[in-house]
Amino acid sequence: MWLLAKRQLAIISSLLIIISCNPAKSGDTTGTSTGTDTSISPVEKNKPNSDYKPAFEGQTRIRGVKTSTAYQVDLLADSLGHPWAVIPMPDGRLLVTEKSGYLLLYSATGDLLKKITGLPKVDDGGQGGLLDIALDPAFSTNKTIYWTFAEKYGIGNLTSVGKGQLSADESSIQNATVIFRATPELKSEYHYGSRLAFDKDGYLFVSTGERSIPDGRKQAQWLNAGLGKVFKITQDGKPAPGNPFATQADAKPEIFSYGHRNPQGLAIHPVTGDVWEAEFGPRGGDELNLIKAGKNYGWPIITYGIEYDGRKLGDSIQQKDGMEQPVYYWDPVVSPSGMVFYAGDAIPEWKNNLFIGGLSSTHIIRLVIENNKVTGEERLLEDKKERFRDVAYDNGMLYAVTDNGKLYRVKKII
Repeated sequence: MWLLAKRQLAIISSLLIIISCNPAKSGDTTGTSTGTDTSISPVEKNKPNSDYKPAFEGQTRIRGVKTSTAYQVDLLADSLGHPWAVIPMPDGRLLVTEKSGYLLLYSATGDLLKKITGLPKVDDGGQGGLLDIALDPAFSTNKTIYWTFAEKYGIGNLTSVGKGQLSADESSIQNATVIFRATPELKSEYHYGSRLAFDKDGYLFVSTGERSIPDGRKQAQWLNAGLGKVFKITQDGKPAPGNPFATQADAKPEIFSYGHRNPQGLAIHPVTGDVWEAEFGPRGGDELNLIKAGKNYGWPIITYGIEYDGRKLGDSIQQKDGMEQPVYYWDPVVSPSGMVFYAGDAIPEWKNNLFIGGLSSTHIIRLVIENNKVTGEERLLEDKKERFRDVAYDNGMLYAVTDNGKLYRVKKII
């Protein structure tokens, strides 16, 4: 009996070793632990660029989490060109913006159905081109689409918002018009920002970058300039009622918040209706912000990053009275682009989590947010080695496009 018990114990020990040495990889169809496991160390292992200290516990390098629900990752298409944004239509088909200046319509299973033309000419040099897209809240009846793009204007270029209707045969945009321009124009090919998000009242939030060059960087703090801002406008491009600077002299009445660097992520929380934003820092200091009316988010005065050449940035301060702290920041950078909240129940542990496309980090970031604080972080699709430009949600599934022209779908295994 003693020998039999000893042999059984040895077999059980061997099985435990095998299991512990074979955890599921990010992007596999299964996970190994629940999203509430507090024993997982932070996902970021690399040394930060600076020795700056966070303003509060949990502002960076939060504990890791791991999805336990079995899910699958499907490559739906791999020749999209240079996509910048993806958005699901009411019937499940997908609209994708192509940086060079047109839209692509795909089936829910990844078949290319239409190339849609008729948009205004874009300036597609550098980081410019046709950028984000949003459907009118009444799209099912009015077929109206909004988009952002880099537009040649005056002596330079700028971020603009266009509007038009999808034709009956879905091959062109009709009545295309520019409803908003983030003036002044500058001579730069960088930092257009450029995300769109409708709130529950039908007002449109628009993010713009500070164009990277010194002349634009300082204007992120100017209320009479359209650079480095989040705007809130009507569907005709006018200032939304109640905007915080609407009655202030020498301030753009469309401004909702300011002091941003290059905000390429913008999303509305499905429960609270709060506006969340993600923006590129310099070398270190990518930020996730909860956007509030009239608030100053600090760029370029406060930052958790440094200059690309390693020098300290400005006065090298991270906190200042009257300037908002990021809810979360990354150092080294992840280069956060398009983002979306998971609004469904198909994968219960993902409900109301935030998913952000990572460019330089080549993964999709999953953030667990509780009481407006990040409480967990996971890296998804790391094995794909892709620069994830945008992430969208529809009917329990996530869709993502990459700079290499790939379209992915992530869904629960049934």
